[in-house]
Amino acid sequence: MEQAVRGFVEEAESILEASPQMDEEKTKLRLILPFIELLGWDTRSTEVEPEYTVRMATGKTKVDFALLIGDTPVVFIEAKPARSGLDEDSVAQLRSYMRQKLEVDWGVVTNGKSFEVLTKGTDGRQEEISLIQFQLDDLKERPELVEILSKNSIQSGKSDEIATQIAQAGEAILHLRENKQQVANELNKVLLDEIGASVPLDTEAQATEFVDELISVLEEQRRAIGTTTSPSEANDVPTPEIRSSDDITGEYSIKITDGDTIIANFADDNQSNVMAEATEYMIVNYNLISEVGPLPYVPGQKNAILNDQPVHPGGDREMRTYRELNSGYYLYTSLNQDSKKRHVQRFAEMCSLGVEFEGGWESH
Repeated sequence: MEQAVRGFVEEAESILEASPQMDEEKTKLRLILPFIELLGWDTRSTEVEPEYTVRMATGKTKVDFALLIGDTPVVFIEAKPARSGLDEDSVAQLRSYMRQKLEVDWGVVTNGKSFEVLTKGTDGRQEEISLIQFQLDDLKERPELVEILSKNSIQSGKSDEIATQIAQAGEAILHLRENKQQVANELNKVLLDEIGASVPLDTEAQATEFVDELISVLEEQRRAIGTTTSPSEANDVPTPEIRSSDDITGEYSIKITDGDTIIANFADDNQSNVMAEATEYMIVNYNLISEVGPLPYVPGQKNAILNDQPVHPGGDREMRTYRELNSGYYLYTSLNQDSKKRHVQRFAEMCSLGVEFEGGWESH
């Protein structure tokens, strides 16, 4: 499956590079039908029904594709042209289609580049929730993402299990993010009751760091749900290139400043990628490794954020979700958004630089 996914991504990227302004019909033919085939559905059989009729309160409409098991539709796919983005109206449209068919628990809205997967809640409310969103490029690092929509997984019920686990992890992450200070305060009280206030340790900072780490672990678990690759394969991720031009684009932007001057700008749709690029820049150009001191760099007394080998302190625990940088060092990226920002900020301060976070960094 992994090889098939990477082959699909390479071909799709080639098509998009040649025809970035494709209309909806060409997008369906060149990108979305191959994606459906990748999921294990036979596009030449009756299990894939294009222009499937959906009865609405105001009459009839059609969803672009219905994927069927036997005579029963189980997945709706709403297609958008590659030249346009996905928006709330697109998602709302798919939700309305799914609502009319009780048998349809899964939906995908895609323009061939971006994908949003919807599923109905498992708590009996039959509410269509957005489960995961990913980009075509994400499939290079996480080919297992397609598993949740595969014919085999839906038939076996594995998709429902994966959805439940992702939803539960997501709810826990959301609760911790929204109540981080309260949870950290309660944890700090427990620590002080157990070990006393005279201990030479900033328990408040340690409690906050623990909550951040717990969020990171939950995010890593959520990413790993449904994974079919081995840990070594999961760590085999592409090394990001350093980019410093001002015209680059991406949801997450990090600008490195020297005084009032922006000296480097990095942007990517993946937080870990842009964190790695900014860190690499400071290693290569501002001798960051010397500034952090002897490796491994372990600011929270637990995880090695920077190291010269892919292991945590003591060498007995492998750094999962690390990035091997061009410079040969390893960066731990299994962190939540706030932790990524905090460590990049620390790196910049060590190099007597400033840093600005823009775009998606400001959404939480």
